[in-house]
Amino acid sequence: MMDAGMLLMLLLAAPLPPAAAQPVALRVAAQEGTEPKFIAAGKDRIIGLCVDIFRTIERIDPGLIFIGDQQWMPLIRAYHQVAAAQHDALCAVQHTEERDRQYVYLDPPLFPINYMLLVRASDEVVVNNWDDVRKLGQDGVVLANRGFATTDFLIAQGGLQINASATSPVMNLQKLQAGRARFFLHRSPGLAGFIARAGATGKVKILPQVMSTAQLHMVMGRHVDPGVVARVRRALEQMEKTGELARLLKKWD
Repeated sequence: MMDAGMLLMLLLAAPLPPAAAQPVALRVAAQEGTEPKFIAAGKDRIIGLCVDIFRTIERIDPGLIFIGDQQWMPLIRAYHQVAAAQHDALCAVQHTEERDRQYVYLDPPLFPINYMLLVRASDEVVVNNWDDVRKLGQDGVVLANRGFATTDFLIAQGGLQINASATSPVMNLQKLQAGRARFFLHRSPGLAGFIARAGATGKVKILPQVMSTAQLHMVMGRHVDPGVVARVRRALEQMEKTGELARLLKKWD
């Protein structure tokens, strides 16, 4: 029979069990003015499509955790933080030439968007294409948000009168209602809900013509470890295969 001293020596010599791996923290922020990606739900709570996407990725891969999605940040600054390696990821980003150089885009896309024109509720204007807007000249000014991909898109159309001085969609809704422009180009899904939360239901309307479509992606900073990027990509692939991405989009549309 083994004596107590020998047993103690064997226990001390035995290797310790491996420590549980620490989760990888991915730094993000709630981007201001991007409903339904991020929506204020009271003083200290942020909800929305991207918050749900973060939580679902964490459920699929418990070794990943997104931190910062309960803290608001201006959109332009949020993009800069990832490019400068101070944050790690951005949710629901459209391709532009500059962004393609700065970030790693992940497939599959998170969801598609439609760009729609908003006008005042009393406006009887009919728009079938951008030529109809161009023909209006100074009477066809289109509002867009500074730092949003919509501004680059409008410039690329050529010949449009654009006002992109506002830093938030709510500011542009207010400018539209005040008659400071004819149109406001903004994106769906979630457009009707955004108008309602801004108190503009019955004051503005969405024209039926889809002016453009695009896909939005999860992007990662180029400083993020490729193995971590691959883990996020695999989680997104699973979400697409199981229909989770489509379900979340329907929830927030």
